[in-house]
Amino acid sequence: MKINRRRRLIKTFNLLDQPIRFNPFVFSRTFFMWALTGLVGGAIAGGYWIVLEYFTEFLLQFQGWMVIPTMAICGLLAGLVIHFIGDPGEIHLIVNNIRFNKGKLDPKNNPSMILSSLFCVASGGSLGPEAPLVQVTGSTGTWLGKIFRLKGEELRSLSIAGMASGFTALFGAPLGGSLFSLEILHHKHAVEYYRAIIPALVASCFSYVMFALIIHLGIGATWDLKAYHYSGVYDFIYAFLFGVVATIFGWIFIFVVKFFKKIFEYRQFPIYIKTLTGGIILGVIAYNFPITRYFGHHEINELINGNFALNFLIVVLVFKIIAIAVTVTSGWRGGFIIPLFFVGTTLGLIIHQLFPTVDTTLAIVSCMAAINACVTRTPMSTTIILGTLTGFTYFVPILFASLTGYFLAPKIPFIGSQSEKLSEE
Repeated sequence: MKINRRRRLIKTFNLLDQPIRFNPFVFSRTFFMWALTGLVGGAIAGGYWIVLEYFTEFLLQFQGWMVIPTMAICGLLAGLVIHFIGDPGEIHLIVNNIRFNKGKLDPKNNPSMILSSLFCVASGGSLGPEAPLVQVTGSTGTWLGKIFRLKGEELRSLSIAGMASGFTALFGAPLGGSLFSLEILHHKHAVEYYRAIIPALVASCFSYVMFALIIHLGIGATWDLKAYHYSGVYDFIYAFLFGVVATIFGWIFIFVVKFFKKIFEYRQFPIYIKTLTGGIILGVIAYNFPITRYFGHHEINELINGNFALNFLIVVLVFKIIAIAVTVTSGWRGGFIIPLFFVGTTLGLIIHQLFPTVDTTLAIVSCMAAINACVTRTPMSTTIILGTLTGFTYFVPILFASLTGYFLAPKIPFIGSQSEKLSEE
């Protein structure tokens, strides 16, 4: 009995030695770190967006033939920034650092990424601001993680949370942005990084609120698609068939990119020569087909609301794919997600012109989903993001199209660092 009493006393004293915890909730100090990461990411995204809009409005003054020297000069300036300040890398470098560099994204490349991407996106390159935002906000997450003395998976999770805040600010979809930051890391059995889903969701929500406060963002669809009316189970078959067509063009896009990559890498010219050359080509395309200029945030609505002839849509489809490929391979900085949505929109309109009985909205959304899932290997987040951007609330047809693009994609991924992990430090 004395032994048992002594054990109870020792146990009581041990409990008294423990720090008293008054928090009865699930959240802890890590919640505030995720929230702070989201707030900082949203503020960065809001500031970047405001500067981008002002710069874009300034460059919009140069119309007609002036678009060619404008884009050429901006390409040259972007190349000079990269040459003298440093190469910020592209999306594959972000994926590699998250996977193989213990989740660390280096903030030292941010000035180069911000300046070069502003020249590229504002002048009319066929790449969007999502990749620069993800690089900057993700590296901000790494920087905050070092301030909080995080290591290992906690640091990696905070970097991913920073990436998610960047995606969310642009797409306006906290859940979609969170999933995208995880799915983009690798394409097969994508479960390894899902321990970061709660940090990514928290950061995304706070980033969305901050971004909305800065640019006065409302809630609602970005693109003006007509209301979709479900007509029966055959709509799922249509979504699959549209997905197959869009996946074929996803393959075409990948091969066109590889073709231009060989051309731009044929000789080892300085980066500013490549960006200058790319700017001239993009300027010529934009001069002849103004709707192909820029990354498509506003131009998608022009396509949807316009009454364009079939021949014109086919030409726009071809030259938009070429414009994206040239932008990607000539050293211009930006992301290709929204430009791929533009290609999907054009393809959906072409399908509707060929088969007038087809529901236009279903064709457009299915093509957008399939081509993006084919190239980026992100079927789940693509479905949610498109549902938010288009107001298309019937997720199942989009999911059918997304999975079609995902499973019919080339075995070797477009983003090389998404290939299977062989080893990890």
